[in-house]
Amino acid sequence: MSAGKFITLEGIEGAGKSTLARALEAALRSRGLSVVLTREPGGTPLAERLRAIALERGSEHISAHAETLIMFAARAIHLENLIRPALASGSWVICDRFTDATRAYQGAGRGVDMAFIDRLAAGVHADLWPHRTLLLELPVQQGLKRARQRAEAGDRFEDEDVRFFERVRECYRSLALSDSARIRIVDATQGPQRVAEQALAALADLLPDNRDE
Repeated sequence: MSAGKFITLEGIEGAGKSTLARALEAALRSRGLSVVLTREPGGTPLAERLRAIALERGSEHISAHAETLIMFAARAIHLENLIRPALASGSWVICDRFTDATRAYQGAGRGVDMAFIDRLAAGVHADLWPHRTLLLELPVQQGLKRARQRAEAGDRFEDEDVRFFERVRECYRSLALSDSARIRIVDATQGPQRVAEQALAALADLLPDNRDE
């Protein structure tokens, strides 16, 4: 049995990652692939408890460095207990956010040293990076408008101002330019069907029928 593929979805609030994840799951399953959907921070019961600490509005301050450490603690648990076993079993893992999000949100957004983030990444998953990352790209104002129209309550990140999200967006774009083999930009201003078509096209070389035997 061949190992599965690790696909991550990135983008600012309101980019449509959850909608795309479900569309990709259906498309990959229709090709006979086993698919696991998950998210970060979170993905397992214990990692979800850390997610709540990181995202919920609370009375106690969480520094940018503490927030970064929580993200990687949740990531380490998530990798060991869900992602690595799923990949080893041959499943494709579609994950809403991964370390690129930490670089964008805690690094560019909060001002945490990128070298510090990279050292944590090297310690937690130096041997495992996504096979492909899809960056859902759209203007900040459009993304925030979408996010604030959702029924569910927002989190601490959605309370940030436009300048914060502009820094996050620019970091994502810079990451895509510096690692274009892994990170593919998807125009998220379009409708869900067209976004899904772009995403599948960006995964075409990873699909079984296109792999070298």
